[in-house]
Amino acid sequence: MKSITRFVGSSVLSLLALFLLLATAMPAIAADAEFKTVSSEVLRDMLEEKRAFTLVDARTNDEYQVAHLVSAISIPDKEFEKNIALLPKDKGALIVLYCNGVKCGKSKKVAQKAKEAGYTNLVIYADGFPVWEEKGFPIVAGPEYAKKIDTRKLSPVQLKQILAEKKDAYVLVDVRDEFEFAEGHIDGAINIPAESFAAKSGVLPKEKGIIVYCNSGGRSYSAYRKLMKLAYPSIFQAILAEWKDAGFPVVKSKL
Repeated sequence: MKSITRFVGSSVLSLLALFLLLATAMPAIAADAEFKTVSSEVLRDMLEEKRAFTLVDARTNDEYQVAHLVSAISIPDKEFEKNIALLPKDKGALIVLYCNGVKCGKSKKVAQKAKEAGYTNLVIYADGFPVWEEKGFPIVAGPEYAKKIDTRKLSPVQLKQILAEKKDAYVLVDVRDEFEFAEGHIDGAINIPAESFAAKSGVLPKEKGIIVYCNSGGRSYSAYRKLMKLAYPSIFQAILAEWKDAGFPVVKSKL
């Protein structure tokens, strides 16, 4: 009987110790929890219905000046303290923050700083500016928005050499439609159509070079611009027509 009593007593003490350990750990877990998120369509509806909330662009001020969501204010991560007065006085007011998509951490950094400043109703628009723009939702465009960019183009010979010698360091992306990809694409390419490129770009690793191509350059130029806005550091463009003209092969696949 005494042994049973000792067993029960030790079990209760063990459970109590476990409870205290979990109780101590809970604040750390809560502090690291993800912020709530909002979809593109819901955020669009919120803006159209003129709901009361503050929209924060957490990208750099230069990016904000090029283009931003309607009614957004600019509070870059590194300038939070300087611009905190732009946030509402009511610490419980709804604040939605965005940056350059799912792989951009700037909106979460600003949200964390706002949380530390006492704000309690913080939501992240995770898709960010590139997807919003891709969906054709309203933006405020500055004079630099339509400025043409110079892409880093690869010749067919350069691309062939990369695929032969450094394939693991790059991702080759065919940005044409699915049926065009099936009819003939460069071996090793993946297919992400240009019209949904930003929305599906999460599969592309930022630590690798990204090579985008299409038939003649228009759609791959668009994808290249989106990659720039998504802050990919190493981007290249190739042209399928030039690849074929050089006599290099394409492969077919099933839809």
